[in-house]
Amino acid sequence: LHMGKTMKEDLTVVVKYIKQLYPPEFNVFSTYAELYHNYFASQAKKNAESHLEDKDIYLLLSWVHNIYPKDMRKDQVLAEELEKVKLGSLLPSSLSKELEKKYLDSEEATIKNSLSKCLDKEIQRWKEDKEPEKLNGHFQSELLAIFVIQSIYSGQKRAKDISAAVGEELSRRLWQELPAFLRSYKDAFEDFKEKSKKHRHYKPILIASVNNCWNFRDYAEKNMAEKDDNKASILSTLGDIENSGFDVLLQQLFAQLKPIYKRFTENKWDSSNEIMNEIIKTTSKHISEFRTLKDPFYHAIVEKIHARLVKEYIIRLLKRKVSLKTPAQQQNLAQSISKNAADLEAFCTSNGSQATWLNSALPKLAEIIRLQDLGAIKIEVATLATTYPDIRKKHLEAFLCIKANLSRGELKSILGYLSDSTASTSPGALLFSNINVS
Repeated sequence: LHMGKTMKEDLTVVVKYIKQLYPPEFNVFSTYAELYHNYFASQAKKNAESHLEDKDIYLLLSWVHNIYPKDMRKDQVLAEELEKVKLGSLLPSSLSKELEKKYLDSEEATIKNSLSKCLDKEIQRWKEDKEPEKLNGHFQSELLAIFVIQSIYSGQKRAKDISAAVGEELSRRLWQELPAFLRSYKDAFEDFKEKSKKHRHYKPILIASVNNCWNFRDYAEKNMAEKDDNKASILSTLGDIENSGFDVLLQQLFAQLKPIYKRFTENKWDSSNEIMNEIIKTTSKHISEFRTLKDPFYHAIVEKIHARLVKEYIIRLLKRKVSLKTPAQQQNLAQSISKNAADLEAFCTSNGSQATWLNSALPKLAEIIRLQDLGAIKIEVATLATTYPDIRKKHLEAFLCIKANLSRGELKSILGYLSDSTASTSPGALLFSNINVS
C-alpha cells in the first residue's frame, strides 16, 4: 500500500511539474515510471516467492490483476503517459499462475470444508427433539440452503474481484462441488429416513428437508447454463430427494386406500358412490398435513395422489371380476363410473392438482362401457389411445371383459383397431404403463 501510494503520488508530481523542465527526447516520465515499476515488481516477486498466508495471496493477486492495472495505471492524471510506457505486469506470468492455483486450491478446500460442517450441523438438528420452524405455514430448515448458496456466491465474487478468469475457474470448481455436496445431503436424508421412523417429528423433518430442495433448485435454474452437466446432476439429485420424501409421506395414505378400493369389485360395483366418498374422506385427512410443503412440492404431491387415485380405480376395472351381459347393466355401471370420476376430479382440482391430463381417463372408459354400436366403440377406443398412448391390448382386453355381450369377432376387431391407432401416436401422458394385468 505504501509503495503504491508513493508511486502514484510521485509520478503525478513528475507529470505535473517535472516533465516540462526536460527536453522531450529525455523521456523523463518513462524513466521515472520504469524505475518505480521495476522496484515495485521486484518487491512483489520477492513476496510471491516467500511463504504467504491465504489472505496475503489474495491481496497480492488483487494488486497484480486489479489495483495496480486498474486503480493506478488508469488514474486520470497518469493514464495517458503510462499508456506510452508499456510497463507490463507486476509479476511474471508463471509466478502469477502459481499464486492463482494456490489461491484456487485453498479457496475450494475452505468452501468444501465449510459445506461439510454445515451438513453435519443440519444432521445434528434432525436428531434433536424439536419440530422444524415454520415460515408462511411451511416447515423449513433453510439455514442449510442459505449458508451453502451464500458460501458459493461469496467465493465466486471474491475470485471475480481478482480477475474474470480466476472467477470463472473457481465457479467451475464450485459448480462441481455443489452436486457432490447434494449427493452427501441425499445420503444423509436417506439414512435419517430409514433409521429415524420413530422420531417424534419424523414427517415434519422430512417435509422441511424436501422444502430445502427448492432453494437449491431455484439457484441452479437461475445461475447455471442449460447444457451444464453439473446442472443436470444437481436437478437429478434434488428430484431423487423430493421423490424419496414424497414416497414416505404417501406410504400411509396408499396403504389405507388399498382395502377401500378392493371393495369396488368385492361389491360388484354396487355402492360405488359410498366407496368413493370414503376414498375422498381418507385422502382429505392426509392432504391437510401436506400443506406444510412449499407450494411447488404441495402441487407435485397432490398430482401424485391424483394419478394414484385414478390408477387404482382403473386397476379395479381391469380385474375381470364383473361381467355384464345387458346394455342396461352396462349403462348403470357407466353412470356410476362417470359420477365417481366427476367426484374425484372435483376433489383433486379443489385441492390444487393441475394434472388435468388425468381427468378424461375414467369418463372415456365409462363411455366405452355405455356404447353398444361397434363403430362408436372403436372411435372411443381410438380417442382413448390417442390421449393415453401407453394403453396396450392386454389392458383393453381385460377391460372389455365387462362387456359380456361382445362376440369374439367384435372383440378381436376392437383390439385390432387399438394396435393400429397406437402405432401412430406420439408419446404423451403415461397412465397405463405402470398397470400390470393379471
